[in-house]
Amino acid sequence: MVLLGEMHFAPLRSGAQVSLYRSGGVAYATQESCVMSGTIRDNILFRAEYDEARYKKGQHPYRLAAPRLLLTSPCALAVIYQCALKRDLTLFPASDRTEVGEKGQTLSGGQKARITLARAIYSSADVLLLDDVLAALDVHTAKWIVGKCLKGELVRGRTVLLVTQNVALVGPIAAFVVAFGAGGEIVARGSHAEVLSKNSALVADQAVISEEAEESDDIENEEEPETEYVADGKLVVEEVVAKGHISTGALMLFWTSLGGDHPVLFWSNFVIGMLAYRVLANLQPFWMGRWADAYAVPGPVSVTFYLGVFLLLVLGTVLTFMGANATLMFGVLRAARNIHAQLMDAILGTTLRWVDSTPSSRIITRCTKDIKAIDGQLAFQFKWLVSVSAQLIVQLVAIVLVAPAMLLPGLVILALGAWVGNVYMKAQLPVKREMSNKKAPVLGHFSAAVAGLVSIRAYGAQEAFRHESYRRIDEYTRVGRTLYNLSCWVSLRSDTLGALLSSTLGAYMVYGPGAATIGASNAGFALAMAAAFSQLILWLVRVYNDFEVEGNSLERIQAYLEIEQEPKPTIECQPPASWPSSGELHVENLSARYSPDGPKVLHGLNFSVKSGERVGIVGRTGSGKSSLTLSLLRCIFTGGSVRYDGVDTASLNLDELRAKITIIPQVPQLLSGTLRENLDPFGEYDDAVLNSALRASGLLSLQSEGDENRITLDAQVASGGGNLSVGQRQILALARALVRGSKVLILDEATSSIDYQTDAIIQSSLRKELGNDVTLLTVAHRLHTIMDADKIMVLDAGRIVEFDHPRVLLEKTGGYFRSLVDESRDRDALYAITGSKA
Repeated sequence: MVLLGEMHFAPLRSGAQVSLYRSGGVAYATQESCVMSGTIRDNILFRAEYDEARYKKGQHPYRLAAPRLLLTSPCALAVIYQCALKRDLTLFPASDRTEVGEKGQTLSGGQKARITLARAIYSSADVLLLDDVLAALDVHTAKWIVGKCLKGELVRGRTVLLVTQNVALVGPIAAFVVAFGAGGEIVARGSHAEVLSKNSALVADQAVISEEAEESDDIENEEEPETEYVADGKLVVEEVVAKGHISTGALMLFWTSLGGDHPVLFWSNFVIGMLAYRVLANLQPFWMGRWADAYAVPGPVSVTFYLGVFLLLVLGTVLTFMGANATLMFGVLRAARNIHAQLMDAILGTTLRWVDSTPSSRIITRCTKDIKAIDGQLAFQFKWLVSVSAQLIVQLVAIVLVAPAMLLPGLVILALGAWVGNVYMKAQLPVKREMSNKKAPVLGHFSAAVAGLVSIRAYGAQEAFRHESYRRIDEYTRVGRTLYNLSCWVSLRSDTLGALLSSTLGAYMVYGPGAATIGASNAGFALAMAAAFSQLILWLVRVYNDFEVEGNSLERIQAYLEIEQEPKPTIECQPPASWPSSGELHVENLSARYSPDGPKVLHGLNFSVKSGERVGIVGRTGSGKSSLTLSLLRCIFTGGSVRYDGVDTASLNLDELRAKITIIPQVPQLLSGTLRENLDPFGEYDDAVLNSALRASGLLSLQSEGDENRITLDAQVASGGGNLSVGQRQILALARALVRGSKVLILDEATSSIDYQTDAIIQSSLRKELGNDVTLLTVAHRLHTIMDADKIMVLDAGRIVEFDHPRVLLEKTGGYFRSLVDESRDRDALYAITGSKA
């Protein structure tokens, strides 16, 4: 990060400096893989020009130097081949045209790491910064990357800075090695041999790697013919834009929520209150006219009477106005809470597939802008719609009573206003809907750019991202300008119609028949009503249109209330209070898929795990290890039977099942707040329990009492754990899991970003701290993590190919697990753990 200029450089002595050669370009592969929404190809190209020869054909456009590898086909020079992605692409419905969702949600950790690596290799940068890209890879794939990619022709002549804990695998090909201590200081540097001689910690992890084994481990089939893919690979579905007026269902959602449990009481108070308010408000000028006429008649005028009646009208107006508005205010609060609760329930209760196919920016827009519209502008426009409608009815009746001849002109103006308003609404509603849909891409692109800012700067892709941002903002602004122009159009016509009605009524009052008998007070009252009435007609049209425009947010929320849902909790599916008493698992014919009509990712798995057993799960990246953990939690669509402590999980409420199983994902999620709040969000445990979990996770053994950066329970954690390393996040996620004390604990590559020494401390702590009745399922690429497990499960293409005790599997000639161990850097040590002979 310092080399990229993303951290402040603090020199420890005079003359210290840091610099990175940038004129030839820099490519950066992050430890926490930076995969953005789009296709696999888009993520690899990263705004660069597509060169088919470099990308997948392997035919270099320039002359190669003397090769260091024996290449059996031109494809060996391709990025896809060297980054071990060729086989993975055959598993996707549209190969590299398949969309992967935001942050690569549909990819395994190993696939994301190799796509991030492929982006760096494909680039033309002279300097490659690779941050622990091997951590998420199994032994076969890691050796392939080292042998085919890091020693390949696409890297020749380029400077590669590789951060890794796998020194034994990478060390032999490194020209220079720098070893860092726990405090960030350099403890050794020089050639691979020199560093090993100075650092005993690295020697413990070091073993000789057979060159022949590397070359023979052919995980990519070079001769496999290319397949024509007909699927479009779309994951993120286009947002549906409604047409016509706001649907009745969306309006009923709002109206029924306003009334709550007492709809009759609400609507009678609100509507009658609004009508009474408008009647009393219009009676005030009428009564003032009667008071003025009283002085034209000889005789005394009772000021007290007229003033008293006028004050009663004013008081009645104030009370009815306050009553109607208070009724509406409480109704809006009730509706806002109700609709927001329904929206949250729908989003939090949806399926994993829907989350994968829906950009987070759309969800954020629904929960912010659209909810804000219901709380604010929609309620405001609804109040004015009812108020203006009541005023229009009252004033029309008043005008007809004073000047009956104005009934026909009034109706004509009303018809013209309705026609203008209808034209305006037909034009504005689709524009407003389009404007709402254009906002989410702006937010989504901005969010993705911020999340991948380090990579964008490293690749020098700021200009490309800036232009893409400008393009999306231009689309949003273009629609906004059209909306403004439509408002100007209707304003001009509404003002013209208002002036026409007022001038017609004025001419009738002065020159029409019976002008002398109307009287000054009635004429003034009628003109005042007519002037306001003409404006009200067009105001009603505009208010109704604005209500429908704001109702677009209501319509968008209603669409999210109808998304696919996971099964809701029921009383019948409530497990016994004593369940689970053990961590026993029994799986029969388990299959799984990510969507109801999608391909199966697990095929007929059958296995049993006794309570307290430790099971290691291994397999090539993309073999179905993470899918198996998700299927145990019923996060994806499953078939077959999974019995947990004798109870079929299909018959359980999902909240109860997931509360009794704890999983630590490969990319842990932390919340903004203190470490205590992250370990115990609901304040259920005391500090002794939390510190015990931190000790068991290995955190306290990695820091001293005097360390100024020591992590304590009161330490602040940034959103997503941004102020912590990936390894520290994994340790804290492990501590959080230990606090829960579930009978089944699943570690999905939970220590992949932790060095071997810390990993050993964590594994030792788990053996001591976990109860004898706690079942531990560990997904791992590091074999020493699971070699002392009671059983090893080997997955390949969603099927169990081996499942037995490690010693038994090591005695199996030609077995998959044995081949993994034989090709490991610490083969002898792994055999020794199981008590077998190499």
